[in-house]
Amino acid sequence: MMRLLRPILSLVLVLVTTLLVSCSSPTQAKIPTVYTPEKIAQLQPYREPIALARKNMATLKEFIDAENWVNIRTFIHGPLGGLRQEIASTSNKLLKKDQPVAENLGKELFKHFEIIDVAAKDRNASLVKEQYNEAIKDFDAYLNLIPTA
Repeated sequence: MMRLLRPILSLVLVLVTTLLVSCSSPTQAKIPTVYTPEKIAQLQPYREPIALARKNMATLKEFIDAENWVNIRTFIHGPLGGLRQEIASTSNKLLKKDQPVAENLGKELFKHFEIIDVAAKDRNASLVKEQYNEAIKDFDAYLNLIPTA
């Protein structure tokens, strides 16, 4: 009798264990909704080159005011040329809720740079100035998304 009960009991235990495991739900990892001090510290190295590029926009403004078309285009492709990668990397490090906004602001910023480039080629001072002002607004909005320590 005991010989017969062991395999049946083993089978029942296997079935119960399988049922419990299959019916349990995995715990979902919580997506953070606020920046922790650790996350803010982690973002600072990403923020620095973008903040420096924003500061250097004053140089672009000088070229625009002087209608120095060659230097305007050179500045956009030179010192601001690596900014697209910096912004993309930084956007990916932000909280999930801020990523779409950051990506959109980055795209808008580079649209303004592209228009400035074409307008400078065409020597269209009013369009260059207008797009520069729009770029500054998007630049500042982007930097405001990145928390500071």
